Amino acid sequence: MADNELIFDVDLEDFDEKVIRASAQQPVLVDLWAEWCSPCLVIAPILRELIDEYDGELKLAKVEVDEGENMKLAGRYQVRGFPTILLIINGEEVDRFSGAKPLSFIREFVDAHL
Repeated sequence: MADNELIFDVDLEDFDEKVIRASAQQPVLVDLWAEWCSPCLVIAPILRELIDEYDGELKLAKVEVDEGENMKLAGRYQVRGFPTILLIINGEEVDRFSGAKPLSFIREFVDAHL
């Protein structure tokens, strides 16, 4: 499902490298999602559109929580529902939201931290 260097799949094994360390150079949105989750499928194209709008200023890491040991990432961040979107900057979670939201909401969410 990964498109390019700005939108990519990540798992437990490479999360620290591709998200935590990379967020020192560029903010990373982390989409914790599941294939069975309808709101996850609704927000996916909205997040892709947002990444296109920010034209290289922001990355999107997609974590499919039902694959392998990825559920441990949901536990690490105490996720209670899906989708949960984290914003990681300089290795730290600075904010989050859950559920499918419109593009305008997500844009304001990101702009508040950039």
